Amino acid sequence: MALYESDHTRFMREWMAKNPEQTEEQKKGRALWWDKPQDLQTQRANASAKVAQPAYVYFSNNK
Repeated sequence: MALYESDHTRFMREWMAKNPEQTEEQKKGRALWWDKPQDLQTQRANASAKVAQPAYVYFSNNK
């Protein structure tokens, strides 16, 4: 039984096999945008500053 594989997945698998140097570039890009050091104090301050969202956001009392 063969598992489904999308055209995009197949393309990316083949492309990465032909261009193994791109793995390192991929890691650099991820580090640039996502892998940031976390500051617990800032996270707590952000969490305590959140405002509760109303139950029905599309309802307006301003008629």
